[in-house]
Amino acid sequence: MAQTLDPLTAIPSLDDTQAGNYFVSNYPPFSVWSGDHASSAVSRLGKAGNAETPLGLYIHLPFCRKRCNFCYFRVYTDKNHNDIQQYLEAVIREARLAAQQDFVAGRTLDFIYFGGGTPSYLSAKQLTHLMSGLKDALPWESPREVAFECEPGTLSEHKLEAIRDFGVNRLSLGVENFDDDILESNNRAHRSQEIHRAWEWLEKIDFAQVNLDLIAGMVGETDANWRRCIDETLRLAPEAVTVYQMEIPYNTTIFKEMKQKGSAAAPVANWATKRRWVGEAFAAFEAGGYQIGSAYTAVKDSSTIRFVYRDQLWNGADMLALGVSSFGHLDGVHYQNEAHIAPYVAAVDSGRLPISRALPISGEERMIRQFVLNLKLGRLDPHPFRERFGVDVIDRWRGLLETFQAQNLLTFGNDSIVLTRNGLLQVDRLLHAFFLPEHTQIRYA
Repeated sequence: MAQTLDPLTAIPSLDDTQAGNYFVSNYPPFSVWSGDHASSAVSRLGKAGNAETPLGLYIHLPFCRKRCNFCYFRVYTDKNHNDIQQYLEAVIREARLAAQQDFVAGRTLDFIYFGGGTPSYLSAKQLTHLMSGLKDALPWESPREVAFECEPGTLSEHKLEAIRDFGVNRLSLGVENFDDDILESNNRAHRSQEIHRAWEWLEKIDFAQVNLDLIAGMVGETDANWRRCIDETLRLAPEAVTVYQMEIPYNTTIFKEMKQKGSAAAPVANWATKRRWVGEAFAAFEAGGYQIGSAYTAVKDSSTIRFVYRDQLWNGADMLALGVSSFGHLDGVHYQNEAHIAPYVAAVDSGRLPISRALPISGEERMIRQFVLNLKLGRLDPHPFRERFGVDVIDRWRGLLETFQAQNLLTFGNDSIVLTRNGLLQVDRLLHAFFLPEHTQIRYA
């Protein structure tokens, strides 16, 4: 079947799930970041940062029991204890290097995020060593949020107690699905029994917020099973739920299998079905007392539940990046560390910041970045853009906003842009329309 392009978004209008990254997590797209600009990040770290700008920290722990068939992150499943220990020592040394930079001087960490990979793959002893080293090296005084990703099968009651005692106050549990056959078909390491065992421990241990992750559209998903996933999530009643729609990036096992078969369509539900499933989940969560907080999240109480990492980063906060392949942002300079462990460790061992690529962005690009990321919350206030960037976003994109309003995707006025539920469920598809022309055709956003 021939493909046609949507003139607004340059995304194929064919509804089958095809390979590519549609989830917008940053701007400009990662693919335009370059090794030629790596020195700009090093240079920016050597100059004083803005004390008024919140400072965060991302730590990448790339180890997993198995690699999921849909995973596109930098992960390793073949590292032994000594390999992991060597990596942790490198991360601690990188933290010391970062702390010596003028950019960090006089500032304290506002938010911290442990991502992966599977941070909970590490033993309690390894995590204790890492946390101790990071706290000694960095201005880790009283961050508002310390978030930590977990895979259910890697947890124990003792490990969860240790994670809590490190100061973690938002724990994200990667459930994805409750059906063992679907988990196996997608090469997830855990099974439903491990989910429920971990939940029993979590109910005993006091985390300020437990977030449960689901994925709509995994290989093998059905209407009936998705309904069971929603019902089971409501029964467990986490403080927050995150629901993603399955996509198939190019560096996944599923895409490799598609290439071998010569198939353009992925073996997962189409986009209309995935949007319907997320819509059904949101409706059920709302009926259960939750509030929809973004295109992906439902929360029990929006007055107390916060996603500090997300909200600060999307509004221009600075963020240091530690670990292999990790991403950071330094006052208008995006950067990424070395993409593989060996060169990453070698750089740190030599006393060099392990930055492999970067991109200094213009004021206009900073404005667009904040605009598109905040649209994912479902409601946007134009006033901060007038104050910070001197841009009236309503005037700038009025024609586009009118088009989307006519399509029942959003409503807008001088004081707000509000996505309809239909628009919220496909917001990532819409965001490319707001990109600069040179970025609209890039499928890795």
